[in-house]
Amino acid sequence: MTVGYSTDKAALLKRLARIEGQVRGVSRMVEEERYCIDVLTQIGAIEAALDKVALGLIDDHTRHCVLDADGEERTEKVDELVAALGRFVGR
Repeated sequence: MTVGYSTDKAALLKRLARIEGQVRGVSRMVEEERYCIDVLTQIGAIEAALDKVALGLIDDHTRHCVLDADGEERTEKVDELVAALGRFVGR
């Protein structure tokens, strides 16, 4: 099975590694008892970066998995996408 993001896998992994580094940085900030607003600012940046990753995956899924499906499978893929979007925006 080929996933929608397979052509951009290296870029996706690079972005996730950068986010992982940001999370470690926030842990260090807490360990060093840095100013609360500075920590919150970094958490906001992490959330924005994760949102960008998620939106990219949604785009890839729509273009690859949903549009390439036929008939009943397409209906299932659309339902799956709508459920995923509901979880994404409902948090």
